[in-house]
Amino acid sequence: MPASSRTGFQEVRDEVLQRIQDRVWAQGALLPTELELAEEFGCARATVNRALRELADRGIIDRKRKSGTRVAVTPVKQAKLEIAVVRQQVEEMNAAYRYALVAQTEKASPDWLTAQIGLPQETPVLHLKCMHYADNRPYQFEERWISTAAVPQVRQANFSDVGPNEWLLAEVPFSDAEITLSAEPADPTTAGFLDTAPGTALFRMERATWFQGQPLTFVRMTFHPGYRMTTRY
Repeated sequence: MPASSRTGFQEVRDEVLQRIQDRVWAQGALLPTELELAEEFGCARATVNRALRELADRGIIDRKRKSGTRVAVTPVKQAKLEIAVVRQQVEEMNAAYRYALVAQTEKASPDWLTAQIGLPQETPVLHLKCMHYADNRPYQFEERWISTAAVPQVRQANFSDVGPNEWLLAEVPFSDAEITLSAEPADPTTAGFLDTAPGTALFRMERATWFQGQPLTFVRMTFHPGYRMTTRY
């Protein structure tokens, strides 16, 4: 960003976000000081401070007195319902966690996904199917689509050992999310994965995430019979 052309706090905020997305500043990296950023962008220090405060409120960066400002290690948008790591959920139940990649393919975005999250037509997406287990019992069936245009590094990711949920939280910041909760009858495929009868009512969570208006991923998570979710405000 030229030092003399864009000096509003929104422009500073967006440039910092872009550098984080481009991995100029990786997770955990120490950002330049407010004074250094103000000099680079040709603006007042107060402008930089406002931009960084907004990013901190979103959970993109961590700001601490004396130790400076760093890119958040697992950046999440601060909301009433945070994105959870499935492995941690299972371990908090004092259960042994196990993960399995069922299928992985890259293809053009289907029409319903294009309409659902605003992807351009024919955008390539990575389609993943995964299983999560607690003490070797089915816990969650995950079906996910990731835009390879927005997250090109996903093509090099190895999802044999780490699930896409955990990988995305560690690798890709997001600025907006939409979550839908529902009870759905199990179709034969999902019933098979979750070891239940077709037609069984199952708890389902669908989540879409964006970064600065660009669609990143859409996931459909279906949980074992009897699953309960508790959230605290």
